Amino acid sequence: MIIGHGGNIYKLAARLGCAPDEIIDMSSNVNPLGTMPGLVTFLKDNIQAIGRLPEADSRTSVNAFAVRYDLDPDLVLEGNGTTQFIYSIPQALNTKKALILGPTYADYADACKMQKVGYSYLIAEESKSFVPDVNQIEANISECDTVFICNPNNPTGALIPASELESLCRSRSDIYFVIDESYMPFVKSGEKKSMISLGLPNVIILNSMSKIFKIPGLRIGFLISSKQIMKKLEPFMMPWSVNSIAQAAVLYLMEKRDEVDHFIKKTRDFIEIERKVFIERFKDVSSIKLFPSTTTFILARLFGNYTADNICSYMSQHKILIRDCSNFKGLSDNFIRISLKTRDINMRAADKILNFLS
Repeated sequence: MIIGHGGNIYKLAARLGCAPDEIIDMSSNVNPLGTMPGLVTFLKDNIQAIGRLPEADSRTSVNAFAVRYDLDPDLVLEGNGTTQFIYSIPQALNTKKALILGPTYADYADACKMQKVGYSYLIAEESKSFVPDVNQIEANISECDTVFICNPNNPTGALIPASELESLCRSRSDIYFVIDESYMPFVKSGEKKSMISLGLPNVIILNSMSKIFKIPGLRIGFLISSKQIMKKLEPFMMPWSVNSIAQAAVLYLMEKRDEVDHFIKKTRDFIEIERKVFIERFKDVSSIKLFPSTTTFILARLFGNYTADNICSYMSQHKILIRDCSNFKGLSDNFIRISLKTRDINMRAADKILNFLS
């Protein structure tokens, strides 16, 4: 199990002798606007739900999710975050050899390791801003039966157009495609770029509420697929895997359609502006390159003698956590990832990075 997904605010707070709330966490990819207004109050008012068992199969919240996205509820599963599904998929699909599009989230490889499944990486080219080449993917999947694709990708923020992915999936109906859309809600017009409604028989879509609604502690994830794949997955789903509070949160969010749509639009507009402002801050700095992104986080490369470990240590001294990307397959100790926050925090972080690089 990898525990280095992001910075550990509790460990840093203990080292600095401060409260965890004093740490600015720009290593975690969650909504910079915070949790959706009204949700925390709702959860407090419904805390008594912890005194009873949740629905074993989360049927009510699954149905609400399916209605919201115009899906067949029999083709939707709810789990303890998308992580639950990622670790079940290789076993459920009886995967023999997986291909992972990298550099990307480590849990796809960890899931294969846990199930003793062979896997290989196809690393996107830095010269192309780490945007995967679909033709190159097609040329490298002949020996694989399962492909893991994070779209938009973590940590690069790169997005493969849905039309290209759809063509690839249709052309190789003999291969399973697992498409993790956890960060799609941050993408401008993300609904048009998602594959959630296509219903292809060989495709699994992963959907997360953790990032966009800033509720990672509730662990809410959905899986959308076909009847053929559901028959394989359902025997591996544990009962009561989604707690009562998480199920209540889903119902609240699915019923507040207009408010949710407004919140997501506000988030996208905010990110688009802040991302441009942040990247512009470094346009004339030769010792760092920021890559284009479609999400709330930005991948950057350091040049010269600067390393991710050094800059992360420097930033942590100023109570700011950024992500050291050296443990992503396909990246080196020259890469960092910064997750955007408010304008004031973003500029404060930018100033500290520039001070380090000066």
